[in-house]
Amino acid sequence: MTIEYTGSLQGSVRKHTEATLRETFVNAYVVLPEAGGAPKVGLLNEFANETASHPTVVFMHGSSGVNAQIKTFAYWLADALRVAVVIPDSMQTKDRLIYSSPVPAADYEDVHGMRLAELNYAMRELKNVPWCDGRVIIAGTSEGGVTAARYKPEEGMIAEKGRMIFSWSCEDNYHVASHNSYLPDMLPVLNVMSATDKFFSQVNSYLDNPSALGHAGKVLASNPNTQIVLLPGAPHTLFNLPAARDAAAAFLTRVLRS
Repeated sequence: MTIEYTGSLQGSVRKHTEATLRETFVNAYVVLPEAGGAPKVGLLNEFANETASHPTVVFMHGSSGVNAQIKTFAYWLADALRVAVVIPDSMQTKDRLIYSSPVPAADYEDVHGMRLAELNYAMRELKNVPWCDGRVIIAGTSEGGVTAARYKPEEGMIAEKGRMIFSWSCEDNYHVASHNSYLPDMLPVLNVMSATDKFFSQVNSYLDNPSALGHAGKVLASNPNTQIVLLPGAPHTLFNLPAARDAAAAFLTRVLRS
């Protein structure tokens, strides 16, 4: 189909420098578990002297940045599951390209390229973070879900234990030139989707893929360590729903004890 590009673009920066990448990481939003007390919340550079180590979720935010819903989810992860959460902040980059949909796939891909560079930087640097115990789970939602799905480990990066992909279907559609997911067949993966996701299911009039399932079933078809959770009637941002939290808790408990 031909998409009418009725969205908008703001910002001119379409590629990171080493300096802008560093800012997304040192200013990452962090929540750390605290034995016998409420989790600690702050920016990564404020926790340089933290000594207690924890399994760590690297969470890639969506197009609206480190918003209140993501902060709530991160706090729950630290409080209920005793895992640290680090959320690289893409919006630290001044004049970074942002969009409202739909826009051409090439514009989305410039953003996806920046986001993947942020995740790669975080995974290289985490080995130097004293409160990360080496057990790392990559997660992302929506735009950040694309990042989590495309991540391909490079030499020198900390190893991952699994991935949680919220509100991204890992399929070809208007949001990508090609989904380009990299999800090895034995890697534990959790994909949580609304059954009627307003962006990535067939309810979207500009989805541009009549055969799309609206979830990652195709790319994960050969992976026995996969769980796909469809939530009927759920909104696009869904990770704080009880069913989504239950799925995340079960997944993290299983993956972290393996």
